[in-house]
Amino acid sequence: MALTEAQQQEIAAARAAEQRTLRPTVPALEAMLFQAIPVLDHGFIRVVDYMGDDAAVVQSARVSYGRGTRAVTEDRGLIRYLMRHRHSTPFEMCEIKYHVKLPIFVARQWIRHRTANVNEYSARYSILDREFYLPAPGQLAAQSSSNRQGRGSVLQGEEAAEVLRLLRQDAMTTYDHYAWMLNEDEAGGAPDPARQGLARELARMNLTLNTYTQWYWKTDLHNLLHFLSLRADAHAQYEIRVYAEAMMQTVEAWVPASAEAFRDYRLGAVTFSAGMLAIVRRMLAGEAVTQAGSGLSPREWRELMATLGREEG
Repeated sequence: MALTEAQQQEIAAARAAEQRTLRPTVPALEAMLFQAIPVLDHGFIRVVDYMGDDAAVVQSARVSYGRGTRAVTEDRGLIRYLMRHRHSTPFEMCEIKYHVKLPIFVARQWIRHRTANVNEYSARYSILDREFYLPAPGQLAAQSSSNRQGRGSVLQGEEAAEVLRLLRQDAMTTYDHYAWMLNEDEAGGAPDPARQGLARELARMNLTLNTYTQWYWKTDLHNLLHFLSLRADAHAQYEIRVYAEAMMQTVEAWVPASAEAFRDYRLGAVTFSAGMLAIVRRMLAGEAVTQAGSGLSPREWRELMATLGREEG
């Protein structure tokens, strides 16, 4: 991760400008405010602002006037009940805003979650930095033979080295062309007075998708947890999963009771279809059920067996 000296000074100034407030605050998250959590090779996330805490979830559910006099254990129990039964509105009462630096191809995947307020760095007005995501060798995997969205075995030796060389070369070459087309100082080199240079909104089209962009991303806790349930899952693409895992750290600092319930009832839970549940009941009754007699498709059967930790039969 590379923060410029100016960015570091800006963050330090923001952290130093403390304000007194009557609103609820969370000391664990206050300690993380503005601090950049590194992600991938040049990316990061940092919490810029937030509203609410676990007590706000409880307050909304009970529609009380203040924090109330309930014991912490009662609040925890209510939050777990709300999570278990998928009550969404109380969790919408908490909001958080992140500053994220991420590769463009990850941003295009991320933006499919249409439940947040987003403002992205604009390459129409500014010049993108010469920074690109290059995967670590352990992430250079072949296409999975059984999953169109997944990765298979890790590439080795000369093939892996050639892939990295091409990724680096392509990114650097297209950025050099981008800089030449702009004909501007900021892109690395004195401008040629004999040329006007191409408009920024056009020159940017030449950049590779591993170029880094930045945005501010604000959402409520309910939609954040939905995002994390998909993107912090082991099946999510690695490059977006590491961002979700970093965000999960901030959620655990911010709303520990809600985060605990989320891990138990969403991240660490499974969902059975009615057909799957019927099979489990038959198995518990001592019946030897096979895929052929289950009524489930082969894929559903494999998923059920994997969830139960049983050999396929």
